[in-house]
Amino acid sequence: MNKLYIITGPAGVGKSTISYEIGKKLAKSVVIEGDTIYNFFVGGRIKPWYPDAPLNLFWSNCIMLIKSYLENGYDVVFNYIIENEELEKLKKEFKDYDISFTCLLVDEKTIMERDLLRPEDCRMHERSLILLKEFIDCNYDTTYILDSSNLTIDETVEKILNK
Repeated sequence: MNKLYIITGPAGVGKSTISYEIGKKLAKSVVIEGDTIYNFFVGGRIKPWYPDAPLNLFWSNCIMLIKSYLENGYDVVFNYIIENEELEKLKKEFKDYDISFTCLLVDEKTIMERDLLRPEDCRMHERSLILLKEFIDCNYDTTYILDSSNLTIDETVEKILNK
């Protein structure tokens, strides 16, 4: 059975970097970035954290795409900022699949340093700290949380693959 790796965490925590490195280590895999799917919305685009954002359509598209790859023999690495409510929906939707869920966290200093590494127009600034606090406060099961503040990319990837 193919495996679904779900990687979440606040902006700047390394979701994309870690996802692609995991994908490279798997024999037959795809990486699906939720941000890319959300960026399909162009005209009338609403930021995903605003109340009128078209999140039902977004999640429907993500689920359809993930299932398509899983059903065609690929391991899938999906990353996005996922709150508890969405996580529960994903767990129900993919209950018949092998799923690994990881919430990446780092300390405040690390997240701000990483934000500065982004191109100027992609920096989140204080929003990174707000999201970090929200993730810390959201009470994910501690088995899902991986603090990668003091881990290398390879160490983080290995911990996720060996869960």
